[in-house]
Amino acid sequence: MQRATAHPGDISPLLALPGDLDATRLPRHLAVIMDGNGRWAQQRRLPRVRGHQMGVQALKRLLQLCGHWGISALTTYAFSTENWQRPDEEVNFLMALFEQVLKQELNELDQAQVRLRFLGDLDALPVGLQEHIAQATARTARHDRVHLNVCTNYGGRHELVQVARRLAQDVRQGILDPDDINEARFAKLLLTAGDPDPDLLIRTSGEFRISNFLLWQLAYAEIHITDVLWPDFDQAALAAALRDFQQRQRRYGTVEP
Repeated sequence: MQRATAHPGDISPLLALPGDLDATRLPRHLAVIMDGNGRWAQQRRLPRVRGHQMGVQALKRLLQLCGHWGISALTTYAFSTENWQRPDEEVNFLMALFEQVLKQELNELDQAQVRLRFLGDLDALPVGLQEHIAQATARTARHDRVHLNVCTNYGGRHELVQVARRLAQDVRQGILDPDDINEARFAKLLLTAGDPDPDLLIRTSGEFRISNFLLWQLAYAEIHITDVLWPDFDQAALAAALRDFQQRQRRYGTVEP
Protein backbone atom coordinates (compact mmCIF):
# COMPACT_ATOMS: atom_id res chain seq x y z
CA MET A 1 0.00 0.00 0.00
CA GLN A 2 1.33 3.40 -0.97
CA ARG A 3 1.50 6.30 1.44
CA ALA A 4 -1.50 8.59 1.15
CA THR A 5 -0.90 11.81 -0.75
CA ALA A 6 -2.94 14.98 -0.52
CA HIS A 7 -4.67 16.21 -3.64
CA PRO A 8 -3.27 19.49 -5.00
CA GLY A 9 -4.96 22.51 -3.53
CA ASP A 10 -7.15 20.57 -1.09
CA ILE A 11 -5.29 21.47 2.11
CA SER A 12 -6.33 24.62 3.91
CA PRO A 13 -3.77 26.32 6.16
CA LEU A 14 -5.76 25.13 9.17
CA LEU A 15 -5.28 21.49 8.13
CA ALA A 16 -1.64 21.71 7.02
CA LEU A 17 0.94 19.50 8.69
CA PRO A 18 2.60 21.43 11.54
CA GLY A 19 6.00 22.72 10.49
CA ASP A 20 7.86 20.96 13.30
CA LEU A 21 6.76 17.53 12.08
CA ASP A 22 8.84 15.60 9.54
CA ALA A 23 6.53 14.53 6.71
CA THR A 24 8.93 11.69 5.81
CA ARG A 25 8.74 10.15 9.30
CA LEU A 26 5.01 9.89 9.85
CA PRO A 27 3.46 6.51 10.64
CA ARG A 28 2.12 4.70 7.61
CA HIS A 29 -0.48 2.97 9.77
CA LEU A 30 -2.08 4.53 12.84
CA ALA A 31 -4.14 2.49 15.32
CA VAL A 32 -6.42 4.16 17.83
CA ILE A 33 -8.28 2.96 20.91
CA MET A 34 -11.06 5.54 21.06
CA ASP A 35 -11.67 5.63 24.80
CA GLY A 36 -13.49 8.09 27.04
CA ASN A 37 -16.83 8.77 25.34
CA GLY A 38 -18.82 7.88 28.44
CA ARG A 39 -16.61 9.88 30.80
CA TRP A 40 -16.76 12.88 28.46
CA ALA A 41 -20.56 12.81 28.68
CA GLN A 42 -20.64 12.22 32.43
CA GLN A 43 -18.34 15.19 33.06
CA ARG A 44 -20.92 17.34 31.28
CA ARG A 45 -23.91 15.65 32.94
CA LEU A 46 -25.07 14.36 29.57
CA PRO A 47 -26.29 10.88 28.61
CA ARG A 48 -23.49 8.48 27.72
CA VAL A 49 -24.89 8.17 24.21
CA ARG A 50 -24.07 11.84 23.63
CA GLY A 51 -20.43 10.99 24.17
CA HIS A 52 -20.63 8.33 21.45
CA GLN A 53 -22.18 10.83 19.05
CA MET A 54 -19.37 13.29 19.68
CA GLY A 55 -16.88 10.46 19.30
CA VAL A 56 -18.05 10.03 15.70
CA GLN A 57 -17.12 13.67 15.05
CA ALA A 58 -13.67 13.06 16.51
CA LEU A 59 -13.18 10.12 14.17
CA LYS A 60 -14.21 12.24 11.19
CA ARG A 61 -11.61 14.87 12.17
CA LEU A 62 -8.90 12.26 12.54
CA LEU A 63 -9.69 10.61 9.22
CA GLN A 64 -9.58 13.97 7.47
CA LEU A 65 -6.20 14.74 9.00
CA CYS A 66 -4.82 11.34 8.00
CA GLY A 67 -5.81 12.05 4.41
CA HIS A 68 -4.24 15.50 4.44
CA TRP A 69 -1.05 14.55 6.28
CA GLY A 70 -0.25 11.35 4.37
CA ILE A 71 -1.10 8.63 6.89
CA SER A 72 -2.21 5.77 4.67
CA ALA A 73 -4.05 3.50 7.09
CA LEU A 74 -6.16 4.11 10.19
CA THR A 75 -7.49 1.27 12.33
CA THR A 76 -9.91 2.16 15.11
CA TYR A 77 -11.37 0.12 17.96
CA ALA A 78 -15.09 0.85 17.78
CA PHE A 79 -16.75 -2.10 19.56
CA SER A 80 -15.03 -5.01 21.25
CA THR A 81 -16.30 -8.53 21.84
CA GLU A 82 -16.53 -7.58 25.52
CA ASN A 83 -18.70 -4.52 24.86
CA TRP A 84 -21.80 -6.72 24.56
CA GLN A 85 -21.73 -6.77 28.39
CA ARG A 86 -22.71 -3.09 28.50
CA PRO A 87 -26.35 -2.16 29.19
CA ASP A 88 -28.69 -3.22 26.38
CA GLU A 89 -29.80 0.37 25.86
CA GLU A 90 -26.25 1.51 25.15
CA VAL A 91 -25.43 -1.46 22.90
CA ASN A 92 -28.61 -0.96 20.88
CA PHE A 93 -27.82 2.73 20.52
CA LEU A 94 -24.31 1.94 19.27
CA MET A 95 -25.60 -0.52 16.67
CA ALA A 96 -28.09 2.08 15.45
CA LEU A 97 -25.39 4.74 15.46
CA PHE A 98 -23.08 2.62 13.30
CA GLU A 99 -25.87 2.18 10.76
CA GLN A 100 -26.80 5.86 10.83
CA VAL A 101 -23.21 6.98 10.33
CA LEU A 102 -22.78 4.63 7.38
CA LYS A 103 -25.88 6.05 5.73
CA GLN A 104 -24.85 9.66 6.32
CA GLU A 105 -21.12 9.47 5.64
CA LEU A 106 -20.77 6.95 2.81
CA ASN A 107 -20.96 9.51 0.00
CA GLU A 108 -18.30 11.65 1.65
CA LEU A 109 -16.04 8.64 2.26
CA ASP A 110 -16.45 7.62 -1.36
CA GLN A 111 -15.60 11.12 -2.63
CA ALA A 112 -12.57 11.30 -0.32
CA GLN A 113 -11.33 7.98 -1.78
CA VAL A 114 -11.36 6.21 1.57
CA ARG A 115 -11.46 2.43 1.53
CA LEU A 116 -13.68 1.28 4.39
CA ARG A 117 -13.53 -2.13 6.02
CA PHE A 118 -15.17 -3.43 9.20
CA LEU A 119 -13.02 -6.01 10.99
CA GLY A 120 -14.42 -8.50 13.46
CA ASP A 121 -17.13 -11.13 13.85
CA LEU A 122 -19.71 -9.30 11.75
CA ASP A 123 -22.20 -12.20 11.76
CA ALA A 124 -23.22 -11.25 15.30
CA LEU A 125 -24.27 -7.73 14.26
CA PRO A 126 -27.88 -6.80 13.40
CA VAL A 127 -28.81 -7.88 9.89
CA GLY A 128 -29.55 -4.34 8.73
CA LEU A 129 -26.14 -3.17 9.88
CA GLN A 130 -24.46 -6.09 8.14
CA GLU A 131 -26.16 -5.09 4.89
CA HIS A 132 -24.97 -1.49 5.15
CA ILE A 133 -21.45 -2.68 5.96
CA ALA A 134 -21.43 -4.94 2.89
CA GLN A 135 -22.63 -2.10 0.66
CA ALA A 136 -20.09 0.37 2.02
CA THR A 137 -17.26 -2.13 1.75
CA ALA A 138 -18.09 -2.93 -1.88
CA ARG A 139 -18.55 0.71 -2.86
CA THR A 140 -15.21 1.87 -1.44
CA ALA A 141 -13.13 -1.22 -2.18
CA ARG A 142 -11.28 0.38 -5.09
CA HIS A 143 -10.06 3.40 -3.11
CA ASP A 144 -6.50 3.71 -1.85
CA ARG A 145 -6.03 7.22 -0.47
CA VAL A 146 -6.66 6.14 3.13
CA HIS A 147 -7.57 2.67 4.38
CA LEU A 148 -10.03 2.99 7.27
CA ASN A 149 -10.48 -0.19 9.31
CA VAL A 150 -13.23 -0.09 11.91
CA CYS A 151 -12.87 -2.95 14.40
CA THR A 152 -16.42 -3.91 15.34
CA ASN A 153 -17.26 -6.91 17.53
CA TYR A 154 -13.52 -7.45 17.47
CA GLY A 155 -11.23 -9.19 19.93
CA GLY A 156 -7.55 -9.81 19.40
CA ARG A 157 -7.58 -13.25 21.02
CA HIS A 158 -10.60 -14.27 18.96
CA GLU A 159 -8.81 -13.19 15.78
CA LEU A 160 -5.75 -15.29 16.62
CA VAL A 161 -7.87 -18.31 17.47
CA GLN A 162 -9.67 -18.01 14.12
CA VAL A 163 -6.36 -17.90 12.25
CA ALA A 164 -5.08 -20.93 14.18
CA ARG A 165 -8.30 -22.78 13.39
CA ARG A 166 -8.00 -22.08 9.66
CA LEU A 167 -4.41 -23.31 9.63
CA ALA A 168 -5.37 -26.42 11.58
CA GLN A 169 -8.13 -27.17 9.08
CA ASP A 170 -5.66 -26.88 6.20
CA VAL A 171 -3.30 -29.27 7.98
CA ARG A 172 -6.12 -31.75 8.66
CA GLN A 173 -7.15 -31.63 4.99
CA GLY A 174 -3.58 -32.33 3.91
CA ILE A 175 -3.12 -29.09 2.00
CA LEU A 176 -0.64 -27.60 4.48
CA ASP A 177 2.43 -29.07 6.14
CA PRO A 178 2.78 -27.92 9.77
CA ASP A 179 6.44 -27.16 9.07
CA ASP A 180 5.32 -24.56 6.51
CA ILE A 181 3.47 -22.49 9.12
CA ASN A 182 5.47 -19.33 9.76
CA GLU A 183 4.83 -15.71 10.71
CA ALA A 184 4.28 -14.60 7.12
CA ARG A 185 1.66 -17.28 6.44
CA PHE A 186 -0.05 -16.54 9.74
CA ALA A 187 -0.14 -12.78 9.05
CA LYS A 188 -1.80 -13.29 5.67
CA LEU A 189 -4.87 -14.67 7.47
CA LEU A 190 -5.25 -11.74 9.86
CA LEU A 191 -8.16 -9.35 9.37
CA THR A 192 -5.72 -6.52 8.63
CA ALA A 193 -3.95 -8.44 5.86
CA GLY A 194 -2.91 -6.10 3.07
CA ASP A 195 -2.03 -3.23 5.40
CA PRO A 196 1.32 -2.87 7.16
CA ASP A 197 1.31 -3.41 10.90
CA PRO A 198 0.56 -0.23 12.85
CA ASP A 199 3.55 1.98 13.53
CA LEU A 200 1.80 3.94 16.27
CA LEU A 201 -0.98 3.12 18.72
CA ILE A 202 -2.81 6.02 20.37
CA ARG A 203 -4.99 5.38 23.38
CA THR A 204 -7.09 8.23 24.69
CA SER A 205 -8.46 8.87 28.21
CA GLY A 206 -5.23 7.98 30.01
CA GLU A 207 -5.70 4.21 30.29
CA PHE A 208 -2.50 2.13 30.11
CA ARG A 209 -3.63 -1.08 28.42
CA ILE A 210 -4.33 -2.36 24.90
CA SER A 211 -7.61 -4.09 25.81
CA ASN A 212 -7.36 -7.12 23.52
CA PHE A 213 -6.73 -4.94 20.45
CA LEU A 214 -4.56 -6.11 17.52
CA LEU A 215 -2.47 -8.41 19.72
CA TRP A 216 -0.35 -9.68 16.81
CA GLN A 217 -0.17 -6.47 14.80
CA LEU A 218 0.98 -4.22 17.66
CA ALA A 219 4.10 -6.26 18.41
CA TYR A 220 6.45 -3.40 17.50
CA ALA A 221 4.13 -0.41 17.49
CA GLU A 222 5.09 2.68 19.45
CA ILE A 223 2.43 3.51 22.07
CA HIS A 224 1.22 7.01 22.90
CA ILE A 225 -1.12 7.48 25.88
CA THR A 226 -3.00 10.75 26.21
CA ASP A 227 -5.35 11.98 28.93
CA VAL A 228 -7.53 13.59 26.25
CA LEU A 229 -10.97 11.98 26.15
CA TRP A 230 -11.86 10.71 22.70
CA PRO A 231 -14.54 13.30 21.80
CA ASP A 232 -11.95 16.04 22.48
CA PHE A 233 -9.23 14.42 20.35
CA ASP A 234 -8.35 17.04 17.76
CA GLN A 235 -5.58 18.27 15.49
CA ALA A 236 -3.44 19.42 18.42
CA ALA A 237 -3.76 16.03 20.13
CA LEU A 238 -2.78 14.20 16.95
CA ALA A 239 0.20 16.51 16.40
CA ALA A 240 1.35 15.85 19.98
CA ALA A 241 1.16 12.10 19.40
CA LEU A 242 3.15 12.39 16.18
CA ARG A 243 5.81 14.53 17.86
CA ASP A 244 6.14 11.84 20.50
CA PHE A 245 6.37 9.18 17.78
CA GLN A 246 9.10 11.05 15.90
CA GLN A 247 11.22 11.23 19.04
CA ARG A 248 11.29 7.45 19.41
CA GLN A 249 14.14 5.22 18.29
CA ARG A 250 12.56 2.21 16.62
CA ARG A 251 15.10 -0.60 16.98
CA TYR A 252 12.89 -3.70 16.52
CA GLY A 253 14.92 -5.68 19.06
CA THR A 254 18.33 -4.56 17.84
CA VAL A 255 20.73 -2.07 19.37
CA GLU A 256 21.62 1.40 18.15
CA PRO A 257 24.72 1.45 15.89
